[in-house]
Amino acid sequence: MTKIGFPSRQHLARKASEIVPVLRKHAPWAEENRRLHDEVIEAMADAGVFRLRKPKRYDGYEVDAGTLVDVLAELSRGDGSAGWVATVYTIPGWMACMFPDDVQDEVFADPDTRICGTLSPSATAIPAKGGYVVNGRWQFISGAHHSQWQEIIAILVPPAGEPHPVMALVPMSDLRIVDDWHTSGLRGTGSVSTVANDVFVPADRLQPLVAAINGEPMSHRTAESKAFRVPLLPVAAASSAGCVLGMGRAAKEAFFERLPGRKITYTDYDSQRDAPLTHLQVADATMKLDEAEFHIHRLATTVEAKATEGSHWTTGERVLARADLGQAVRLVRESVDILATASGGTSIYTDVPIQRVARDIHAVHQHALMHPNTNTELYGRVLCGLTPNSQYV
Repeated sequence: MTKIGFPSRQHLARKASEIVPVLRKHAPWAEENRRLHDEVIEAMADAGVFRLRKPKRYDGYEVDAGTLVDVLAELSRGDGSAGWVATVYTIPGWMACMFPDDVQDEVFADPDTRICGTLSPSATAIPAKGGYVVNGRWQFISGAHHSQWQEIIAILVPPAGEPHPVMALVPMSDLRIVDDWHTSGLRGTGSVSTVANDVFVPADRLQPLVAAINGEPMSHRTAESKAFRVPLLPVAAASSAGCVLGMGRAAKEAFFERLPGRKITYTDYDSQRDAPLTHLQVADATMKLDEAEFHIHRLATTVEAKATEGSHWTTGERVLARADLGQAVRLVRESVDILATASGGTSIYTDVPIQRVARDIHAVHQHALMHPNTNTELYGRVLCGLTPNSQYV
C-alpha cells in the first residue's frame, strides 16, 4: 500500500497475477457457458479489479493508465475473456464519472460497482416529464450478466433542434437481456444484447455524449482528479491495450509450456526445439510482441502525462492514440498466429489453451474501435491534412 493508503501499481498487478490460476481453471467453463464463472467475478473483486477506475471518494483507486495496462495484462494472461470483461468495466465506469455527483452517489453505492456499456447509439431518447423515455437495442454488451448498471448511448430527439447522441446510466433491472452470444472468440465474455422498452431515465442520468468524448465532467469533484481530465477515446484505447498484451503473453507461455518433448511429425526432428524453423518462429513472434508493448506503453505514457499536465489534446494526438492501439492489436494477432501455427495439429483440441487465445485475439481484432486498418487509416488521413471522418477521436 502507498503512504496515502491506496494500493500501488505493483500491489494491484501482483493481486491480479495471484488469481491467474482461478481464471485459467474456469476458462473452459466460461467458453461452454458463454459467460464468466461467479468465482472469477469474486476473485477479481477480491483483487480490487472493479475499483481501478472508481473515484477515490467512493473508496476507489483512480489508477493511472500504466497501472491499467499492468493489471489487465495479468488478467488476460489468465483468461482473455476475463481480461476483456474487466477492461470493458473500466470504460463505462470512467464514463459514469462524467455525471453529476448525485448520480455518482447512487451508481457507486456498491463497493464493487460493475457497469457494462457500449459506444453505439442504437436507441432513441424522447423527452418526457422529469426525464426521457428510451427505446432501443445494444449488441456486444460484455459482462452484462454480472453488471448492476449499463451505460447506454442513444440519439436524443428534442422537440426543437437537431438530434444528437447522449449517454445515460440505466439499472440492469430495467433492461431485457437477449442471450444471443454465440461466437468463435471471446465466448466467455457473455457479450449479449440488451433491450430497452419504454425505459424511463431521470433527467440527471442522461448527459450529452460529447461531455465524455471531450473529458468534461459535470461534477466539480470529478474534474479535480487528473484521471478524468482526458478525452474518452484515448482513455478507452489505453484501457483496452493491457488486455491485448496479456493475450499475447498467454500465447507465448502456452507455446513454451508444450515445447519440451514435442516432435515435428513426419520429420526427423525428435524435438521441435531443435528445428531452425522453430527458432525463427519464436523469435519473430517475440519481437512482434515486444513491438506491440512499445506502442502500448507509448499510449499509456501519453495519456498519463497529458492527464497530469491537464493539457489540451490535439487532433493528431487523439488519432495517434487509436493508431497505437490498432498497431498493438495487429502485432499481437500476428504474434499469436505464428505461435498457433507452430503448435501443431494437436493444438486444435479444446483443452489446449493456445487455440482459445488465438480465437480470442481474432475476435478483438474485429472490434470496430480496435481494428488496425480502421485506426491506421484514420491516423493517415490526419497526417495528410484532412479532418477526421469520425466523431470517435
